[in-house]
Amino acid sequence: MKINHQTIEQNIGLMILLVVLTVSVGGLVEIVPLFFQKSTTEPVTGLKPYTAMQLTGRDVYIREGCYNCHSQMVRPFRAETERYGPYSVAGEFVYDHPFQWGSKRTGPDLARVGGRYSDEWHRVHLNNPRDVVPESNMPGYPWLAKSPIDPKGVAPKMKALSMVGVPYTEADMTGAEKEVAGKNEQDALIAYLQVLGTAVKAGSPAKAEIQAPTKAQAPDVAPQPKVSAVAAPAVK
Repeated sequence: MKINHQTIEQNIGLMILLVVLTVSVGGLVEIVPLFFQKSTTEPVTGLKPYTAMQLTGRDVYIREGCYNCHSQMVRPFRAETERYGPYSVAGEFVYDHPFQWGSKRTGPDLARVGGRYSDEWHRVHLNNPRDVVPESNMPGYPWLAKSPIDPKGVAPKMKALSMVGVPYTEADMTGAEKEVAGKNEQDALIAYLQVLGTAVKAGSPAKAEIQAPTKAQAPDVAPQPKVSAVAAPAVK
C-alpha cells in the first residue's frame, strides 16, 4: 500500500499510530537528555534536604492546596527577576518530590519568599490574611495552630524519600521525632515557607541577594506590618 497524505487522512487507525510514534520520538528526544545533565540532576550550591519541621510543613502546604494559587517558579524574564529575585533553576528542586513549579498565580509566586517576612507576620497572615493584606482573597487557616504534628509519622517519610535519592542520614531520621515534638502544623508550615529560595546558586545570572519587593514591584504583597511579640490575634 502506497502511503501518502491522503491515505493517512482516510485511515484513522494509521493516523493515530503515526501521531503516537511522532509524539513519542519527539518526547524522548527532549526528555531523556535531561536525566543526564548536571544542571537538572545535581543540587545547587548550599542546597540541603528539608529538616523534619520543613518537610512536615511542605506536606501541610500540599495537603491544603496552596499550590493551586501560588507557583514556585520564577521565570527568566526581567519583570519576574526584579520582582521575585533570581529565576528558578532545576538544581534547586532535586530534593522536592513532587516539585511545586507552575504558572498559576492567584497569589504571588513563593519561590523566594523565605526570609522576606518574620515568623509572626506569617502567623497573622495564615490566621487571617486580610489583617496584613486587606485586598487578599486567600482563606484563613487558623486551625493549623491547633493541629499538633504526629511525631511518629516524620521519620518514615524521610526514609521513603531517602530511597529516591534525598540524602537523609540515620541521625536525621532518629532526631526527627524530637524536632517536631510539641509543635503544630502552623509552626511547620512557617518553617517550610521560611526556607523557600534560600539556597540560591552562587553566581546566578540574576541577583544572588534576594531583596524584599517594593510596593511598586509587588502591589499584591503588602509590606511587612509592625507586629508585636505577643501571639497573633485570635480568629473568631
